[in-house]
Amino acid sequence: MALDPDDPRPPYIQVANALRAAILTRKYAPGEKLPSGSKLAETYGVARQTVQNALDILRDEKLIVSRQGSGVFVRERTERPVGLRPHLEQAFEGGTVRVDFAGYTGETLHGAMQEPLDNIRSGRLTPQEISIRILVADTSIPWTLPRRVDEPGDYPPIRERMADIAVRHIESLRHSVNELAEIGLVKKASVEMRVHGTPPMFKLYIINDAQVFFGFYPVYEHQVSLGDEPTSILDLGGKDTILFHHAATEDDESMGSQYVAQARRWFDSIWTTVGRENTQ
Repeated sequence: MALDPDDPRPPYIQVANALRAAILTRKYAPGEKLPSGSKLAETYGVARQTVQNALDILRDEKLIVSRQGSGVFVRERTERPVGLRPHLEQAFEGGTVRVDFAGYTGETLHGAMQEPLDNIRSGRLTPQEISIRILVADTSIPWTLPRRVDEPGDYPPIRERMADIAVRHIESLRHSVNELAEIGLVKKASVEMRVHGTPPMFKLYIINDAQVFFGFYPVYEHQVSLGDEPTSILDLGGKDTILFHHAATEDDESMGSQYVAQARRWFDSIWTTVGRENTQ
């Protein structure tokens, strides 16, 4: 399990990635004690301080907890606030990557995908297939949110602004992913988008039918430029949304497995019934 000497990432990042993968795939089960720092250092061929730095990352991600006098343990709860990016990057280390997203504009998805795509271009990651499906709100029909602060009801300039944001980020992601297939770095790649008639109140990521990340959009007031004048609107806050992580296990009846299955069922039902291709 020695680290890859050709990997340009710092050793503590490589160790953190390896341990994260072991936790997410249940090689270390919830509640299980991790090997000692000296044992991990021996396993990965690194210094004790390198292991400690890696554990600090996993501790910040709420994946592990230290118990004084007892050691380091995998957290018992798997439904917890997490950061999406490291888990998404880990998914790209497999042969097939499937990501389904439902939300507001796809802006955060676009941002989270940049590092994995860069790593494919540089040869550090080599998935064979990438499939991305995106569900966002239909900007061609009236919305209840976002809206102007003092004037309830639909306001088309807000929808036009959100359409521009969604199209810009999703088309940029589509171009980046398709380019990888065109130059032969992946065998098959697709980015599909469909719209539906309900402004979302939450965001949802489903990764490889095995992990779900879910978070609510808070409503907040801020000013945006619509035309030549600033306008106060009640908007949906996506960038700071706290995500909760649910992972399938070998037990189909576990909470994580059932949550992933129901999220998959919900997404597919919207995609195949009311979802339609964007014609704007």
